[in-house]
Amino acid sequence: MHPELFKIPFTGGLSVKSYGVMIVIAFIAAVWVVKRLSKDITPNPNIITNGALYALIAGVLGSRLFYIIHYFDRFEGNIVSMFSFWNGGFELLGGVFSAIVVLWIFMRFHKLQVLKFFDILAISMMAALAFGRIGCFLSGCCFGKPAELPWAVRFPYGSDSYMSQIQPDLTRNRTEPYVRLPNDFFGFIDSKGIEHPDSLKPYEILTAEQKEYVANGAGRALAVHPTQLYSSANAAVCGLLLYFFWRRNKKCQADKKCSKLFAKSGSTFALMFIIYGIARFFIEFLRDDNPFEYEWWMIYKGGTISQNLAIYMFIAGIILIVLFQKTGKKNAVGGQK
Repeated sequence: MHPELFKIPFTGGLSVKSYGVMIVIAFIAAVWVVKRLSKDITPNPNIITNGALYALIAGVLGSRLFYIIHYFDRFEGNIVSMFSFWNGGFELLGGVFSAIVVLWIFMRFHKLQVLKFFDILAISMMAALAFGRIGCFLSGCCFGKPAELPWAVRFPYGSDSYMSQIQPDLTRNRTEPYVRLPNDFFGFIDSKGIEHPDSLKPYEILTAEQKEYVANGAGRALAVHPTQLYSSANAAVCGLLLYFFWRRNKKCQADKKCSKLFAKSGSTFALMFIIYGIARFFIEFLRDDNPFEYEWWMIYKGGTISQNLAIYMFIAGIILIVLFQKTGKKNAVGGQK
């Protein structure tokens, strides 16, 4: 876990966050894939770059908005904190949906072949996700359940995973903590003289005995599933599958064999919803961070919001792929024949 890569000199403690760096790398990877595969959609690569920039902005804003809506109680009485992007707090699926809407509007405005572009976008999104989830691993969010596996990872004292383990989590029907800490690990006065009576003590002010207790004793963090890396690997595999499916469809269209099953433009994009929805639904069973919820709109009540969104993604993918198959359109909406 390395949430900060390095401190920026002469800035009063500002640092370069690993999550932000991986998001930038993810964006570059997505743009590279799109530009590489979209040469037959538009000869002007600047249009693709501009669309990608709009999608990035929409993705960041959308993911933050979805996070605020999901955890609105954390912002009550402190509206300013809603705009503290640097402190983290993003819902990936919210960013994906926002970016898709903005890109659809952008492509329609430029009269480009929307569905053909979205087929390529599906592959690029999986490339971005593969890198973005590594950022989640480095920052310690999106952590998994305790596991006794050779590849299980142990996050450090004070991390999100550790904080979850030392206290009950009623939102996940867990009435007892995984790890019990003595009372003297809680409560301290910070450098500004502010008292934090119920907060976990920072590691640097622990005694030598306390440090040994959390490093090798009963207060040690439990090893957990590296669900962030599972998600990264899943995105990479999904991206490869979508790429080969896209190549197959492109060849069918070049050979005038669009009547072949699921060879229409948009099918690759629809398939992304299906395979990613399935994978995300089951990965959620290994995660230990998202609360169980019972909202009226949920199909799977008692699951997480992400699991229910995954179900809706799967349903949407099925509807779209059948729709594209039945319409018989050989070309994307808004594109030239």
